[in-house]
Amino acid sequence: MRSGNPVLKDDTFQRSAASGKSMTLGGTTAKISLLFLFLVGTAAYTWYQYSLGVDVTLMMIIGAIGGLIFALITAFFPKAAPVTAPIYAALEGFFIGGISAFVEGAYSGIVIQAVSLTLAVMGALLILYATRVIKVTRNFRLMVVSATLGIFLVYLVNFILNFFGMTVPYLHSSGPVGIGISLFIVAIAALNLVLDFDFIEKGVNRGAPKHMEWYGAFGLIVTLVWLYIEILRLLQKLRR
Repeated sequence: MRSGNPVLKDDTFQRSAASGKSMTLGGTTAKISLLFLFLVGTAAYTWYQYSLGVDVTLMMIIGAIGGLIFALITAFFPKAAPVTAPIYAALEGFFIGGISAFVEGAYSGIVIQAVSLTLAVMGALLILYATRVIKVTRNFRLMVVSATLGIFLVYLVNFILNFFGMTVPYLHSSGPVGIGISLFIVAIAALNLVLDFDFIEKGVNRGAPKHMEWYGAFGLIVTLVWLYIEILRLLQKLRR
């Protein structure tokens, strides 16, 4: 039951012994919808404030830092997910809304394209997973997890290099190599959704406790946000 998503760890369900009501697919789907509404709601509010000429930089910073804090709390304490997951989604919305507004100001129409592509990719992968066209084998899981870890390390190195006025070569380039890198990252982010679907399904089949519905939904939203940001970055490169 390994997932490429860092918040959906291998032993999460095993560490959460089922007690009382069990996790269901319908319940998890409902939680995903609620978290998505929290995310979109605060993102729309931030966008609206930006359109009024309000400086949303502070909102973005609070969203980014606060979202990270509550993501870590949720990852280490899954039982807190019914409380921390909605807070994470709301805070992340402030960050996503600000980023989207800034990018839209530079490239008109790019956000609706990014949102549409993100939802289309998720829907397509869900269908492919449900029909078992894509099967989560051990090799498939190992490939996605390894690639995800590699991307994380590259971003970490790039973050450190920024302090010295440097960046990882081609990572932000809008040339063929830079676009190719973004396409690869988008593909890996999308494949992480498949691992998340598999992780949630196995949790339901194993009778995980009810609070894991929130935790599974939280993990999927984390991946969805990552996928959206990477698609937005790819579209920026293509526009340039």
